[in-house]
Amino acid sequence: MIEKTVFVKILHSLFVFFVYLFLYLPIFVLVLFSFNDSKAPADWAGFSLRWFKALWQSPDLLAALKTSLIVASVSTILSVMIGAALVFASKWWRPFFLFNIFHANIVLPEIILAIGLLSLFAFLKVPLGYGSLISGHTLIGLGFVVPIVRARFQELDPALTEASADLGALPLQTFRKIVLPLLAPSLIASAFLVFTLSLDDFFIAFFCSGAKIQTLSVYVYSMVRYGLDPRINAISTLLLAFSSLFVLTCCFLKVIDRVIGHGWE
Repeated sequence: MIEKTVFVKILHSLFVFFVYLFLYLPIFVLVLFSFNDSKAPADWAGFSLRWFKALWQSPDLLAALKTSLIVASVSTILSVMIGAALVFASKWWRPFFLFNIFHANIVLPEIILAIGLLSLFAFLKVPLGYGSLISGHTLIGLGFVVPIVRARFQELDPALTEASADLGALPLQTFRKIVLPLLAPSLIASAFLVFTLSLDDFFIAFFCSGAKIQTLSVYVYSMVRYGLDPRINAISTLLLAFSSLFVLTCCFLKVIDRVIGHGWE
């Protein structure tokens, strides 16, 4: 019986090891070969930063990066503002379906949302461009902003706002000096998350951007179609680094949010 238990534990450990190896080995290889000096994708010729330098010498890539940053920034601001307004308005207006519909963004495959948005824009005769692209990313972002901010909003002690009102503060003053500082970690964390998702998004950008606008993810896809370019590894490594930084910052802010919440309790 003991030998069987030991065998099961070893088998379980090996299974977990190979699963993680299957998931992270391609990422490790991609990052490693982004520093390769050779043009051949599988021929190691020594450590070099030439492909990272080559990124900044491509006008098309810089234009795609600029487009992605503009779309990600605007959609993040809109998602946070609209999401925070909906959550704060739920104090007086509570339809049962209001917050449930935003979970569909997380559950449904993104390609379905992208095709649905494209069909909606075509039906309404909305021209594809910055407007449609930002609208799609804002819709996706609301699916993450609303649950995160609402979870923190529900943990706020009502006695704080009641005490503020008893002391003569106006609703706007209560929101600005009491509610908003307590929601700030959740707002910042959700903003980082939405910005990362918008920057890495492909399906919404592919279907809703139109022919004149190209985001960084679509540009990388067009590069892959014509063969393996070493610059793809460099771009992917940079995106991986920035995404990891944003996710770690998001987790750190969530921890701070929890600490602040327990401190007020």
